[in-house]
Amino acid sequence: MSAELNSGANSGQRNIAAVVRALEGLHAAVGNLSQEYGDTLGIRRLVSDVARLSDDLAELGPPDPRHRPGPVPEELEEIPDVEYDASMWTDAEHEGFGAPDRHAP
Repeated sequence: MSAELNSGANSGQRNIAAVVRALEGLHAAVGNLSQEYGDTLGIRRLVSDVARLSDDLAELGPPDPRHRPGPVPEELEEIPDVEYDASMWTDAEHEGFGAPDRHAP
């Protein structure tokens, strides 16, 4: 096995181990909640969801050797929370209302 493939396998094992640890922590936290809240519908759903996540992880099996990870996504661009220039909307139609100078038939 080449060093690159072996590195990918090790990375996958580390990722799965990290998810297993996270699920164990989630399982323990839900157990603590169930002690506080009792047997409620919400608690039963949480217990079921954690069990389903564990089952899904167990069913993953080895990754498809033909799969190649995609490129790392670029960082999100932050859009400032300021008012847009009103002139930008001069000829725009209002969604659901149409243009202000036209009327529905």
